[in-house]
Amino acid sequence: MAALLPLSTSYRQQQNIGSSSSIFRQNQTQPRPPSVLDLQGLQSASRVLHDQFIKDAQIIPDIGDMLTTPGGQSSALYSVFPDDYRAPFQKRRLVGIPEALFQYYNTTNVTSHMGLIPEIERVWISIDHKLFLWDYIEGQDISSFVDQPDVITHVAVVKPRVGVFVDEITSVMVICTPVSVLLIGLSTSTVLGTNNRSRKEIKMYATDMMVSTDIEMTSVVGMSDGRIFMCGSQDGCLYELHYQQSESWFSKRVLIVNHSVGSVQSLFPRFTSPKSEDRIVAVVSDQKRNCFYTLSARNSISIYQPSSEKAVHHIQTLSNLYKSAQEKAPGSPALTPSNFQIIALHVLDPGESRTGVQLIAITMNGVRLYFSPSTSAYSFSYAQSQSAAGSVRPLQLIHVRLPPPNLLHPDEQSSPHRPIYNNTTRSSPPQLPSRPFIVSGLENSCYLDGLMVSAQPGDTDGTDFLLCTAPDLTRIGSLGQVNPPSQQQLGPSQQPAYGPSSYGTGPNQRPPLTEYATLLAIPGRTWAMATVPRESASASVAPLPPVTNELATQFSEPSRQFMILTNVGLTFLIKRRALDYLKAVIEEVQTEGVVQPIIEFRDRQVYQTCAMLLGLASGNTFLDAGEPSTSGTLCTISPDIANVAKQAFYDFGERPIWTERVTYGTSDSTGSAIFSGRREGFAMYFARLVRRLWKDKLTKPGPLSLQQSNFEDNLLVTVQKNLFALKEFLDKNPHLFHSAPGEHTVSRTSSGNEQEAWKAEQNSVSQLQALLSRTIEAISFILLLNDYRLGELIAQCEPDTQKLITSMSFEDLVTMQNGVTAARALVNVVIDQQIGQQISVDTISEVLQQRCGSFCSTDDVMLYKARESVRKAMESRNPSERHNWLGESLRLFTKGARMLDFDKIREVCGEYQQLGYSKGAVELPLSCAQALDPDNLGLEYWYAACPPNDARMEYCDKRLKCYDLVLHSLSVFEEQASQSASLSAAMPMTLRSPARTRCSTSTLYDWLINRGLADELLAMRPPFLEAHLKREPITVPKYQLLWQFYVKDGQPLRAAEILTVLAESDTDLPLDMRLEYLTLAVGNAKSHPVTIGGRHETAISFLTNLEEKLDVAQVQLEVYNALLPHMNDPGEAGEKIKYLNKTLLTMSELYQVYAEPFDLPVMKLLILHVSDHHDEHVVRPIWDRIFDDAIEKGADAQTNADHIIASVVPLGKRFYPSESAFPLKYIASLLVKFALKNRNQLPNGWTPRVLVQCGVPHADIWDVLHEMYESQIPPFNTQSGVQVVSSDISILLNDWLEEAKRPQSSVPRGEFPVGRIDLAVGQYLAELGANQAETKAIYEGIKRQLRRNW
Repeated sequence: MAALLPLSTSYRQQQNIGSSSSIFRQNQTQPRPPSVLDLQGLQSASRVLHDQFIKDAQIIPDIGDMLTTPGGQSSALYSVFPDDYRAPFQKRRLVGIPEALFQYYNTTNVTSHMGLIPEIERVWISIDHKLFLWDYIEGQDISSFVDQPDVITHVAVVKPRVGVFVDEITSVMVICTPVSVLLIGLSTSTVLGTNNRSRKEIKMYATDMMVSTDIEMTSVVGMSDGRIFMCGSQDGCLYELHYQQSESWFSKRVLIVNHSVGSVQSLFPRFTSPKSEDRIVAVVSDQKRNCFYTLSARNSISIYQPSSEKAVHHIQTLSNLYKSAQEKAPGSPALTPSNFQIIALHVLDPGESRTGVQLIAITMNGVRLYFSPSTSAYSFSYAQSQSAAGSVRPLQLIHVRLPPPNLLHPDEQSSPHRPIYNNTTRSSPPQLPSRPFIVSGLENSCYLDGLMVSAQPGDTDGTDFLLCTAPDLTRIGSLGQVNPPSQQQLGPSQQPAYGPSSYGTGPNQRPPLTEYATLLAIPGRTWAMATVPRESASASVAPLPPVTNELATQFSEPSRQFMILTNVGLTFLIKRRALDYLKAVIEEVQTEGVVQPIIEFRDRQVYQTCAMLLGLASGNTFLDAGEPSTSGTLCTISPDIANVAKQAFYDFGERPIWTERVTYGTSDSTGSAIFSGRREGFAMYFARLVRRLWKDKLTKPGPLSLQQSNFEDNLLVTVQKNLFALKEFLDKNPHLFHSAPGEHTVSRTSSGNEQEAWKAEQNSVSQLQALLSRTIEAISFILLLNDYRLGELIAQCEPDTQKLITSMSFEDLVTMQNGVTAARALVNVVIDQQIGQQISVDTISEVLQQRCGSFCSTDDVMLYKARESVRKAMESRNPSERHNWLGESLRLFTKGARMLDFDKIREVCGEYQQLGYSKGAVELPLSCAQALDPDNLGLEYWYAACPPNDARMEYCDKRLKCYDLVLHSLSVFEEQASQSASLSAAMPMTLRSPARTRCSTSTLYDWLINRGLADELLAMRPPFLEAHLKREPITVPKYQLLWQFYVKDGQPLRAAEILTVLAESDTDLPLDMRLEYLTLAVGNAKSHPVTIGGRHETAISFLTNLEEKLDVAQVQLEVYNALLPHMNDPGEAGEKIKYLNKTLLTMSELYQVYAEPFDLPVMKLLILHVSDHHDEHVVRPIWDRIFDDAIEKGADAQTNADHIIASVVPLGKRFYPSESAFPLKYIASLLVKFALKNRNQLPNGWTPRVLVQCGVPHADIWDVLHEMYESQIPPFNTQSGVQVVSSDISILLNDWLEEAKRPQSSVPRGEFPVGRIDLAVGQYLAELGANQAETKAIYEGIKRQLRRNW
C-alpha cells in the first residue's frame, strides 16, 4: 500500500474510546443475553492461540544460535540511527538527590560513597560513618544508620541464612568499613505510596553481629542459602563472612574466612597475600546455578561453587582471555593490550539461553566476551544449565562481540536530523555526520535480557555517556516482512524498522546477532547502575518466547528499565519497545501528515504491526512506556491517534486469500484461506494477552491441604481489563473484519474464491471473538470463586469433580465440556452455601449472570430459584403456601430439567417425598428423563429391544434411572399411606403425566406386576399396557397377563393366540401347565364370535389346529405319566423322560423317541388313534404284543382269559371304533383263536361278550363273526372252527335280543334287524352240526322270541 488511506466515514462515526476503569466497570455490570456454548468453535479458536504461542517461541532465535553461526566467532553488526525516535533507549526521568542530603554530600572534608540496592528500592549513600538509605520511589524519604564509628565504604543486601534470625527479617544488610564488617537485619513490606504507587517500607534490626578485619571488604555478594562472599580491597583475596545463631566451642558467632589462602591460615594474622597482579577486584554471584565468579586485575575469571560449611570448590580459572579473543577476532582494532581490561561480569539467567550461554564479560572499550560450558557447549539444554550441587561445568569463550565502530556522538542525535519525507515519493536517507564516537573508557555496566547499558566519562565535565545496545529484532527475527532487509545493506546509513531477517532461507541457517546501538548523555559522574526490579512472571506451561522477544511481552509486561546513579541523582533509562516506535510514527502521521515511516514499519512486519495497532487502538494497561501502572489502570492514547491506529489496522490488514490444491491426475481440489493481517493481528494480540494463563492449571496445593488459585488476582484483573478493552473496541467497530464497499464488486466478478476466503476469515474471527468473551467471563468466574474461598468450595465437591478441577487448565475451563461440568459443580456449591445460610440466591445469581453469563445460564438461575422455593416450602407452616412454593419449584425444575444431573434429581425427589409432594416426586423424574434424552435416542434403543453394544444405551440408561426414581417415590408414598396391597394414589398421576412414554409406563407396569398388583392393573386397563405386555423380551408373567387382558377386552381369539404362544414357549413351564394353556386356548377360540373382524374361516382353521395340538399334548402327558416311575433312571433314559415335561413334542417324536424305544404298546395305540394313522403292519404287531403279554405261560385258560379281558376291554372302550388303534376284525380273530384253542375250558360266547364289554355294538360284532363263519379261511375252514363261531353267534344274537327287549335299552326296538336275524338263524340251524344241541336250542329260542315280540 503506497499511502495510508484517509479515514472512512464509518470510522469517524465511531464513538471515541473511553479512558479507563470507569468504562470497564460500567460494561462489566451490563447483563449479557444467554448464549449456547459452541465448544467446537471455542476449541478451534483455542488452537489458533496455541499456534501463536508456538510462533512467538520460535520467531526470535536463541542467543546461542546467533553467536555460533558458521564462521561467526566474532561479530560487529549494529543498527545505528541519526534520529532519536528510533533510538533503542530513552531517558525517562531524573530523580535528584534530596536537597538536604546533597548539601551535606557537597561539604568539604568528608568521605562519601554511594550505590544502588534495587532489592529494597533504596540508594545507599555513606558520608563518613553515617549511612543514609534514600527511597527513590518517594523521592525525599531518607532512613539513616549512625550507630557505628567507622567510615562506611561498601553496602550490600543479601538473603539471610535460614534459622538464624526471626521471621520478620527478610534481608540482611552488610556494611563494610576499613576495619569491620557489620550485619543489620531488614524487614520489608509493600505499602501504597503517593499517586497510588506501591513502595517498600523498611525496618532495621540490630543483630549484634560484627567482625573486625584488617582488610577493607568490597564487592559483597550473597548466595541463595545466605552465604556471603566478598573480596579484599587491598589484598584481592576471596573472603567469606560466616555467621551463625550462637557461638560454639569451636566456632565464633561471626568470622571471616579467607578462601584464597585457606581457612586455617585465615584464622591467624595475615603474613602473606596474593601478588598484586592476581588480586580479585570483583565477585559476581550466580544463584540459580549455585556458583559465583571472580574477576582479577589481570583479566582472569575464576568459577567457584560453595561446598561444605566454610568451604568452596574451585571449578576453573579462565586466563589469557586477550589471546583467546584475538584468535576469534584477529586484526580487530578494538582488541589491543592497552584497552583490553575487563570491567564487569554479567550472568545470563538459565532461561535466557537454551543453548547454555552463561556469562558475559565486558571490557573498558565495549568488547563483550560470551562464555558457555566447554564440553559440547552448544548442545546444553536449559535443564542441563541449571546447577544443582556438583553440576557446574567449566566455561569456554565462544564469541567475541566487538563494539560499534559507527556510534554517533550524543550531540548528533536529535529530532531535527529526522529524515524528511513527502507524501508521494520516498527520499534517500540523509548522510550520517562524520563524528563517530569510539568507546574507550567504560567504567560501569549493567545487563538484562539481552540489553546492555555501560557508562564512561563524557567529553565535557559533569557528563557521562551511556553506551546502550539491544537486539535488533527486525534483523534477527522471522517476522514476515514485505521487504526484508539484506545483511549487505547494514551500514551507517541503514534505516531499519521491525521486520524479519533475510536469514533463515535454508532449514538450518541462523541469523547472526545484530543490535541497535546508541550513545546517550546523562548529567553527573556514574557511581552505580542496576536494573529496575520487575515482578518475575510465574513459569507457564505454554511455549515461552525468548526473553529477547519483546514483541510477545510488550502488552503483558512493563518495559525494562535501568537506573544510573550519579552524583547528581538517579537517571531512569527505559528500553523503547516496538510499540513505542509505532506510537511515535503514528503521532507523526497525525501531527505532520508524514505517512512514509509507518508504511516502512508495516512493510517489515505486517502481522506484528496489525497486532500492535490493535493494542494501541483498544488500550492496554502496559501502553505507557514509563512507570508500570501498579493498580492496573487501563492506558489509552488520544482519540485522534487511536483513529489513525484503527484506520491503519484496517488498511494494513488487506484481504484474505484463497489457495487451491489440486490432486494430481484428478479433478479434485481442496482449498484453504490465508487470513488477512487483521485476523492474524487479532489472534496474535489475543494470544499474547492470555499466554500467562492459558495452559496453566487452575489450582495448586495450598495450606491446610486445600487447593488455591494458581493465579494472582492482580494478574487476572490486569489480563481481564486488557481483554475487555479489546472486546469493547471490536464491539464498537464490527466492520473491521469485513471487506470494504468497493471490494464487493471485485468479488462478484471473481471465481468465488475470494468469497470463500472472506467466509473462512469471518468464521475464524467470530470464533475468536466468542473465545474472547468466554475468557473474560472465565476470569470473572475465577475471581468470584476466590471471593468465596476457592479451596473450600473444591473440598465440598464430589471426589471425581475435585480430581477434575485440580487437573484442569484455564484453557479447559474455557473450551472443554469438562470445564462446563466443573464450573456448574462449583456454582452449585456456592448456591448451596447461600441457601444453607438462609441467603436469597437472587443476588448471587444476578452477579453470576452479569459477570460470567456463560458460566451461569438462565437455566442455572431457574434451578437456583427452584431450590430456594423448595427451601421456602420446608420453612413454611401454611399448607396452602407450602403447596404453592412446591408447585413453583416443580415448574422451575421442569423448565431447567436439562441442566440437572442425576444426583440433583434424586436429591430433589427426596425432598419432595419428605414433604409429601407426590406430584413433584413423580413428574420431575419423568420430565428429566425426557430432558436427558432430548433426541429420543434412548427411546429408539428401547423400542429396538435394547440391542447389545449400541451407543444409544447410555441415553436409555439415563431414562431408566429417572424412572427408578418414580418407582421409589411410589413406594415411599405407598408406605406412607399404608396401602402396600393396593395401587398408590400417585400411580394414576404417573399414568396421566404429559411426560409419560411407553418406556416409562412399561417400567411402571413391571414394577406393579412384581408387587403382585397385576389384577388391579388389568382392571384399570391403562394406556400402553397391551404394548408393554407384547414387548420383547417375552416373559411368561407378561403373556399370562396379556391373554387375560384380551379376554377382558373382548378379544378371545387373540387370547387364544397368546395362550398358544405360552404353551409352545421355550420356557420352563411344566407339561401340565402347557396343557392347561392349550385347553384355555381352545376354549377361547371357540368363544370367538362369527361376525367379528371377518376372521371366521381363519378362526376355524386356527381352532382345528389348536385342537390337534391339544390332542398331541394330552398324548404327551399320558406318555410322561407312563414313564414317570422311570424318571430317575440313570443315563439318557432318565433325561429323556425329564425332557418330556419341558416342551411340547410332535406325534412322530413321541412315537419314535418314547413309545417305541421304551416299548409302550398302549401309548403306541394312543398315538395311532389320535393321529388317525391306518397301518395294519404297525397296529397288528402291537395287538399281538398285548395278547402275548396278557397270556401267562403255565396258567390255566380261565386265568389267561381274565388277563386278556383286563387288557383288551379298557383299550376297546377307549379306542373303538378307531380302526387305527382298535382293528376290530383282527382283535376279534385273536379272541376267537384264543377261544378255539381253549374251547373246552371257556364258555360259548366268550369272544362276543368280551367285545361287547369293549363297547362294540352287537351288529358290528355279528358282522365280524359272520364274516369269519363264511370265510373258509383257517382256522375257519374246519367244521369244528365253524361250529365254535356259530356257537358264539348264537350267544351274541340271544344277548342282543334280550337287550332289545329290555325296557330303556340302548338298542331301540325299531332298529333291531328282525328279518335279517331270522333269515340268518335259519341258515345257521340248517348248517349246525348234529352234536350242537345247546346251540340249536338257542337258535330255536331266538326264532320263537322274534315271532312272539315282532
